Amino acid sequence: MDAARILIVEDEKKIADTLQVGLVENGYHVQVAYDGGMGLHHFTTGHYNLLILDINLPGISGLEICRKVRQQDSTLPVMMLTSMSTLADKIDGYNVGADDYLVKPFEFKELLLKINVLLKRSRQAQLAQRNILKVADLEMNLDSKEIKRGNTRINLTAKEFQLLEYFLHNQNKVLSRAEIALNVWGIDFDTNTNIIDVYINYLRNKIDKHYSPRLIHTQTGMGYILKVKED
Repeated sequence: MDAARILIVEDEKKIADTLQVGLVENGYHVQVAYDGGMGLHHFTTGHYNLLILDINLPGISGLEICRKVRQQDSTLPVMMLTSMSTLADKIDGYNVGADDYLVKPFEFKELLLKINVLLKRSRQAQLAQRNILKVADLEMNLDSKEIKRGNTRINLTAKEFQLLEYFLHNQNKVLSRAEIALNVWGIDFDTNTNIIDVYINYLRNKIDKHYSPRLIHTQTGMGYILKVKED
């Protein structure tokens, strides 16, 4: 397993550098930023498995960074560091999407423990997501065979499920009738039958007709495509 990448945004250089040394010694890849602007820059230009944010930062506050992070990534673990331990401060952090809090001063062992817990939880969530296919607000659970659009459960036949799964695995790609026939029905396309168009219509009536945005679109002369296209 590759070492986790951690971004630390902390304006107290001594604390930031000490944390970096300790985490590197424990096998993590660590990037440090000493102000909010640079921290946000590192987040948007790099890839990280966990974010450690001080709340009181020059430029952009830790709370604002967390809010911006959540607009782009709803699952990245975020830990807040603060010298303030009031309930109101913690509520502010949780409200913008923080996963955990650590009040200064703290034991390095406690930080390691919290990091391990957050990373383990994140890995478990990622494994669970591998069996869930999504586009817009449509979600397919490959384990439970459940289909939802928003909070509404949609019942599909076995063949409709297979057809939608094929589309979800090939989002934003035009699929010809021949490709659909081969991969969903396991047969060569028969130009004398309209079975594919019939099933596309079945699927549209169930997942598109009463929802927005529409997801299945006809590409004239080429086939069909599943993509987000606002009405």
